Amino acid sequence: MSLRTDAAPSADRELRVRMGVTLLFLVVLPFAFVYTFLLLANTVGIALLEWATERPYHGEFYVDPVVLTVVVLGGFVVQYRYGPTAVLGSVDARRVTAEEYPDLHATVTRLAAQAGVPEPEVAVLEADLPNAFAVGTADDGTVVVSTGLLDSLEDRELEAVLAHELAHLGNRDASLMTVAWLLPTITYYLAVVAFWVLYGFYRLLGAGAGGGSRDGRGLAVAAVVITVTTVLTMAVSAMFWVASVLLYRLLSRHREYAADRGAAAITGDPAALASALERIDGRMPEIPDEDLRRYDGGVEALYLAPLEARAFGSKELISTDIFPDSHPPTDERIDRLRELERGGV
Repeated sequence: MSLRTDAAPSADRELRVRMGVTLLFLVVLPFAFVYTFLLLANTVGIALLEWATERPYHGEFYVDPVVLTVVVLGGFVVQYRYGPTAVLGSVDARRVTAEEYPDLHATVTRLAAQAGVPEPEVAVLEADLPNAFAVGTADDGTVVVSTGLLDSLEDRELEAVLAHELAHLGNRDASLMTVAWLLPTITYYLAVVAFWVLYGFYRLLGAGAGGGSRDGRGLAVAAVVITVTTVLTMAVSAMFWVASVLLYRLLSRHREYAADRGAAAITGDPAALASALERIDGRMPEIPDEDLRRYDGGVEALYLAPLEARAFGSKELISTDIFPDSHPPTDERIDRLRELERGGV
């Protein structure tokens, strides 16, 4: 069997272009996020300050661009360096040695040599969920497989899946996906903190912690300032969370096609990956809803196969209805792989 690879270079160029655009937005969005808050501080914030103090305020809030640049770039560096470890910890994946999983390590070593990438570390996720993902860089990556995947696939299917994850490392989109999750994480937790501050304040008021009527204006001022501040914080955080997650998921969709082609090129067996995707898709209905929700979130877009490819009744994954799917349709991926098998791509 021979594979036509003339379409692959242009497709890889398209992935690089998309990654470049994503990187540009990744850098721009944090600055836009901070300066949106700065704008609100110098308009709504100053108006609140003047109302609360009953005197004019002649200054303005200011953020040094150099300091902001250092903080933003520093955040990206920290995420780039420690993000993969955080991802592994979030799903309780454990790096394993060649002594523990000799066949798995041997297969990864062989495929990495065929792919021309440094041998990554190997981690295992103790879960019935049949899936895999890769984190880190091409030079310092980790391929993660679940025990459910190891139990479900035949040898050639497992090789194809591992080749797919190695292709992610070789394309360098795995590290970009890790860095891309920095802003969604920050905006999410900022909105959560704002909500609990607002909730806690009104719980205190309801418990009679306002001190009676001795300082009615002070209590009113505190209520207005806290309410306006937290609501605006939640609104801005939600807006940028949506924008950053949308960007993240759109990149995730395209990178899967590129990694599918890469796996076919590495193994020379696109049918094996198509078979693996079919087998995984068939296993998904057997996985309890609680397990799928546990692995939803940022890691969900990293998986080989989507977690949202099944019905959850009235308790769907939170991302299903709000955003486009994190992966291309599995049937379409399988069709493309079948075309590769026939030499049609």
